[in-house]
Amino acid sequence: QFVDDLDVFRKVPVNVPEDFSQYLGYPICDVPAPDGSDRSYADYFLQTLIDACDTLGIEVEYVRAHERYRNGWYAPAIEKALNKLPEVRSALETVGGRKLDEQWSPIQVMEDGRLKKRTFVSIDIDTKTLAYLDASSKEQTVHYDKGEVKLDWRLDWPGRWWLQGVAVEPSGRDHMTKGSSYDTGVQIVRDVYGAEPPMAVAYDFINMAGDTKKMSASKGTGLDAVEGSEIMPSEVVRYLILKSPPLKLISFDPINGVVKLMDEFAAFAAKEDKSEAEAQLFDICTRGGQEHVVSRVPFSHLVASYQAALKDVDKTLEIIRLTEYADVVSAESDVIRKELQFIEQWLQRRAPDDVKFSLVDHVDADNFTDAEKAYFSALADKINTAPEDADGAWFHQAIYEFKDTVDLEPKELFQSLYRLIIDKSSGPRAGWFLSMLPRDWLLDRLRLNK
Repeated sequence: QFVDDLDVFRKVPVNVPEDFSQYLGYPICDVPAPDGSDRSYADYFLQTLIDACDTLGIEVEYVRAHERYRNGWYAPAIEKALNKLPEVRSALETVGGRKLDEQWSPIQVMEDGRLKKRTFVSIDIDTKTLAYLDASSKEQTVHYDKGEVKLDWRLDWPGRWWLQGVAVEPSGRDHMTKGSSYDTGVQIVRDVYGAEPPMAVAYDFINMAGDTKKMSASKGTGLDAVEGSEIMPSEVVRYLILKSPPLKLISFDPINGVVKLMDEFAAFAAKEDKSEAEAQLFDICTRGGQEHVVSRVPFSHLVASYQAALKDVDKTLEIIRLTEYADVVSAESDVIRKELQFIEQWLQRRAPDDVKFSLVDHVDADNFTDAEKAYFSALADKINTAPEDADGAWFHQAIYEFKDTVDLEPKELFQSLYRLIIDKSSGPRAGWFLSMLPRDWLLDRLRLNK
């Protein structure tokens, strides 16, 4: 992974203090980290990618641009590019489709710690120096093998291909449209650097659902790679990315979409008649079966069970054993325990308010009408006679039995129960939810003893 940390700090992101405007124009490798550590701004934000790749099991070699420029590695590319400026201009104008004016320059020069666009005059390969005109049109000299000169992006990229012998270049579709930096790079790497271009692999972006622009954590319009790997298991993140062709736009909803995606992956994992392509995808997602963090219990069921158990993992497993997924708990208890760690992160960071709940410690009887109290008492008597293995369907039917015998509309039956148990007007499927709760606790609550 080539890290463009010699790029200029152009604007202060929403998640960085405003006083960082004093560093505008500096290379981001020379801007301090926002946390006050001795790292650079570039390394501070790169760490999120490193952490995410480590979590996802992606092996990456990180090559930092500022080191390559400052140790002279880029010098041969600078020399070739600046000695063949007519070919560079031709590529940018004919392939890129733009007329270069007199102000165009192939270089940026370091002045007082900042990178400036300056007019190129000449290059001396023997002394590794370059002459340019400063802001006052006075000729100045710098050493291009010490990081004091940076190539324009459209020269830098093909120079990098040549220096590294790049054979395949994945990049966003914006770099591979007609006349883009990839197209001009193809011509430049051939005419200037004397090499063949790498094969292009274009990919589209990941957008937040309902947004027309790619996610950007720095703009406050997305989530970073680390958060993504904390609210979803690695196998599911891989599935999200790899299930679609590279050029298909991915719309991601970290709120409601996580529920759908987790259940979709669970169904995919359970599918017995996978095609060859599906089997290969599953093998990649789970790293050859080494990772297995998604159980066969539906995500929404786990979310409700976990909260009903007051986020106690052992009690969560006990609750699920009372449902139709008892056999899954027996077979996959370790998997469920791991999955609940991601559910906890999702609840803290992205879950919508209508999904989050907690059992009310105590209720005030005065907050309920006489009709509601009569309904609770009658329902308690009914539940007291329920068989030990009564499931969600039994409890749902028990609730509905009172629609014609109490002075409450059917909708009010459910709303009053939610208010009584979680102090909300809505919640998980009521019958199933009641079936999960400890029977003695539920009877006491219905009788307003808790």
